[in-house]
Amino acid sequence: MTAATDKTVAKQRIVLASNNAGKVKEFNHLLAQFDFEVIPQGELGVPECPEPFATFVENALAKARHAAEFTGLPALADDSGLCVHALGGAPGVLSARFAGEPKSDLRNNEKLQTEMQGKTDRRAWYYAALVLVRSANDPQPLIADGVCTGEILTSPQGDGGFGYDPLFWRADFQKSVAQLSAAEKSTISHRAKALQKLIEQLKETGL
Repeated sequence: MTAATDKTVAKQRIVLASNNAGKVKEFNHLLAQFDFEVIPQGELGVPECPEPFATFVENALAKARHAAEFTGLPALADDSGLCVHALGGAPGVLSARFAGEPKSDLRNNEKLQTEMQGKTDRRAWYYAALVLVRSANDPQPLIADGVCTGEILTSPQGDGGFGYDPLFWRADFQKSVAQLSAAEKSTISHRAKALQKLIEQLKETGL
């Protein structure tokens, strides 16, 4: 067995409690510098976990414990969404299902545009809560959060990203988040900010 093979075998496997292709891609990009092998839960046969709670943190913790229980691996989960001032914080934890089932970014964006018609306050923020558990019954889950502020556009711009990115404007870049490169997005992403906080906790406590 070669040294390169040894290094591959030694990687810490973590199950990502999501089947969202956009999130999987983003987490792989953000975690590329660390020696983790992040595996989406769908590849391990983990069914989706209910998300009945009113807060992002509670939903993320439930998803992480669920994935860890099914796989026996450490699990990373996020619950994230878009909060809009003029809508009282909606869609919030219901961001992925704002327009109902089945989940659809296109229909969610269309509903957001409809809800924002006539609104002069366009302020909004993306919020992410990250939870990492070492096992399903981990008594000390690692929890971190991050915020990305912006404004809601009247019409979508760009075809990158996912979720509400085409409608989420960043004045500092003069672009929607859907128009940002992966490198640009990683500097302002709510998940990137939460992940950096989580990494600091990992350095202190280990996995």
